[in-house]
Amino acid sequence: MKQFAVLGLGRFGSSLARTLYGLGHDVLAVDKSEDIVQDISPYVTHAIQADATDESTLRSLGLRNFDVAVISIGSSIQASIMVALIVKELGVKHVVAKAQNELHAKVLYKIGADRVVFPERDMGLRLAHNLVSSNIVDFIELSSDYSIIELVALPEWKNKTLKELNMRGKYGINIIAIKRGGEIFISPKAEEQIMDNDVLVVVGDNEDIVRLENKA
Repeated sequence: MKQFAVLGLGRFGSSLARTLYGLGHDVLAVDKSEDIVQDISPYVTHAIQADATDESTLRSLGLRNFDVAVISIGSSIQASIMVALIVKELGVKHVVAKAQNELHAKVLYKIGADRVVFPERDMGLRLAHNLVSSNIVDFIELSSDYSIIELVALPEWKNKTLKELNMRGKYGINIIAIKRGGEIFISPKAEEQIMDNDVLVVVGDNEDIVRLENKA
């Protein structure tokens, strides 16, 4: 079980805090809005009304004892940067920060953020790929070059083995898992046969992924 501090409880921060708590972890949720703190209180370990940009307040919360601090302040880039700086100085092991744009992300990385996320951009990417093809279940960009997609197996793949389909040879992608009903098969063998409604989890170069999406 890990300890998470989520600073800023907008839609992204609140959803993250609730989900982490639901997964069995300790979650400290902090926001300056009393109403937001009251709303989320039953769904996290501790909910505190405080100004996260105040260094003495953050020190009093004992943040250095947390495994991860997530800075999800969305209203002010300046406040986000200030909090990231304070949290790093307090010695939090892993700092994740939400960015509004690339310049914001560059500054966050410069001051020591371990990871920067773009929730709105990433959701837009995922929705766009889903809209392009009805077979695409999900899309995750790993980097500017590689991505993971989940797609429903095409009808012509049914009852064929992975060896017969030769996805690597035809599309340059690798199947890393197969979801079948409530089960998931990690690193499926070449002899594994594709069944109706299987969802394939594949990883590959973005250009190869696009070619596969166009077919799907």
